[in-house]
Amino acid sequence: MHMWFRTLLVRRTWRRRSRLAVGDVGRLGMRALPTDIDVFGHVNNGKYLSLMDIGRWDLLLRTGLWRRMVEQGLYPVVSSSTMTYRKSLRLGQRFVLESRITGYDERSVFMEQRFTVDGEVFARGVVRGVFLRRSGGVVRTAELGELLGVDTATAPPDPWLQDWAAAVALPSTRSAAPSVWV
Repeated sequence: MHMWFRTLLVRRTWRRRSRLAVGDVGRLGMRALPTDIDVFGHVNNGKYLSLMDIGRWDLLLRTGLWRRMVEQGLYPVVSSSTMTYRKSLRLGQRFVLESRITGYDERSVFMEQRFTVDGEVFARGVVRGVFLRRSGGVVRTAELGELLGVDTATAPPDPWLQDWAAAVALPSTRSAAPSVWV
């Protein structure tokens, strides 16, 4: 439930933060709350992914993409993510969540998000997302680029991200995906 409060807070206060261009780094100051902490006294590993949602939401609002998406009947979903943890965030600790789009392939947007304290990276996440139409179907990034005013073809993802995306991909929703353990 507390994620709703943080999400609403970002929704209500985004205009107080600077507008961003699509390739800019969005920075959002936060604090580790009691509901973020696990039995070991640090932010739970899964909580980082939820906090990253809020950073992406802030970026969508501050770039103006959110308004254009709503007008076009589009919405974003995460298709793959990975996290790397370096240092623990502790109860009450202030941190900055940095978010930036790092590249595009034909169907996906790649984003890096960092949890920093005094400019030092504590954790880093990489997300591959797609945009869907409320009426059905995936939005190609070339079309998304038109909405953003950027040429997505000039910003391919790093080769390791392409390899990672291919390695962790699941079959299409139109294909069978039986759970068979070998």
